[in-house]
Amino acid sequence: MTNHVVDGPGATLDAEVLDLASRIFDMARDGDTATLAAYLEAGVPVNLTNTNGDTLVMLAAYHGHQAAVAALIERGADVDRHNNRGQTPLAGAVFKNDATTIELLLSADADPLAGSPSALETARFFEREELARQLLQHIQQRRNENV
Repeated sequence: MTNHVVDGPGATLDAEVLDLASRIFDMARDGDTATLAAYLEAGVPVNLTNTNGDTLVMLAAYHGHQAAVAALIERGADVDRHNNRGQTPLAGAVFKNDATTIELLLSADADPLAGSPSALETARFFEREELARQLLQHIQQRRNENV
């Protein structure tokens, strides 16, 4: 069995904990919002990350589960956290062309320039000009608020 280091030398996770974590990631991926929310309320970290660097909000956003995305945002999910490939939840939602999830993430102040490729770069690559304009407007609004 592979050792899964937690916080330092000798700290590992047992099979039951790994199984629970796997099921929680599946809840985000499958949009099981009620059960996911119950685990979060019981103390599961909202920014729990798998071995690929994907957070719960990344998986929920990529798979188009708006209710799960909203529940995670309400509980403080980091909407700009990159996975191991530099991708963000917003870029995933742009890739999937999911307008509702994009709006949820932008409402939570997701940064269209975060990640590689960024959400804006993704929109431009797939020639989604209207979406690129929406992201540019959000960027400008963020800049105006920070002046």
